[in-house]
Amino acid sequence: MTDEQRELLLKAQQSLEAAKLLLTNNYPDYAASRAYYSMFYIAEAFLEGKKLTFSKHSAVIAAFGREFAKPCRVSPDFHRFLIEAQELRTTGDYGQFNAVTADQAAEQIQRTEAFLALALQEIDTL
Repeated sequence: MTDEQRELLLKAQQSLEAAKLLLTNNYPDYAASRAYYSMFYIAEAFLEGKKLTFSKHSAVIAAFGREFAKPCRVSPDFHRFLIEAQELRTTGDYGQFNAVTADQAAEQIQRTEAFLALALQEIDTL
């Protein structure tokens, strides 16, 4: 694992913890947003292992799908989780007040935990 990957995964862990705190304090819109950013940092960490960096979120998501999900180097479910998390983040950040339910935010947190566990287990082996 490179230093850059380690830093991205630490950032992902912190963002995940922030998501949990926000949900516990009844801020599901913001919890979903932090969960998305955690997944985004994880995807960046995977891509960093291939020396791929991008300036746009859409490019990171597309490259993660192309490099890891499509060839089944990781379960395609994680690419779908990332896409759905971005959509929910957009809803939470730019939609109506309380656009994301607590259940939706909790699901994003659970998916993020699984994605982070996968990254910590697999990033050195890919």
